[in-house]
Amino acid sequence: MTDSAPVITIDGPSGVGKGTLTVSLARHLGWHLLDSGALYRLTALKADSSGIDLADETAVAAAARSLPAEFVTGAANEPVRVLMDGQDVTERLRTEACGHMASTVAAYPQVREALLQRQRDFRQAPGLVADGRDMGTTVFPGAPLKIFLTASAAVRAERRYEQLKRQGESVKLSHLLKEIEARDARDMGRSESPLKPAEDAIQIDTSALGIPEVFNLVIAHWQGKRLP
Repeated sequence: MTDSAPVITIDGPSGVGKGTLTVSLARHLGWHLLDSGALYRLTALKADSSGIDLADETAVAAAARSLPAEFVTGAANEPVRVLMDGQDVTERLRTEACGHMASTVAAYPQVREALLQRQRDFRQAPGLVADGRDMGTTVFPGAPLKIFLTASAAVRAERRYEQLKRQGESVKLSHLLKEIEARDARDMGRSESPLKPAEDAIQIDTSALGIPEVFNLVIAHWQGKRLP
């Protein structure tokens, strides 16, 4: 890890546009990217595919410590691919079932401890854009710019509904809304690194904003940070 490498943290609940914004910023700045949520999803997927009981915190944490993960950015018009053991598992990670499992294992203190240093190791020159729920509060508390994105649960459910429809999945909007509200409650209520903005984070409500507008806001804040 390079402690002097700058970090921009992008935190917030699911469905606020963190992932798309993080990729856009990383490509624009020429920086590295960390999708911390993918690490928790990978941990859940590895544990589940290995026959580990997700209720067994110690066993799940052991899986997290030995997790082989890689992010492949690709060309500007291509999505970031996530590899585990050299296999592309991007689509498997984006399912609702995997998201639910990830939210469960992310509440385990042993799992969060196992993944903490792994996340910090992504901090390399020339810089890092880190996407998650506790990037600014726990993983990179000294980051020079911390962004916390928000949006109403109803808006986020609608976005997820449209995304899953495009993927050919049959889902009910009402069910997604309940899932999002339940996940928010788990993430905000957990004892370890609960979902909340850092005290010095800039909060942006994306309910009525597109990614280009949010991107421009964040770049303006970053340019302001760099002024002498």
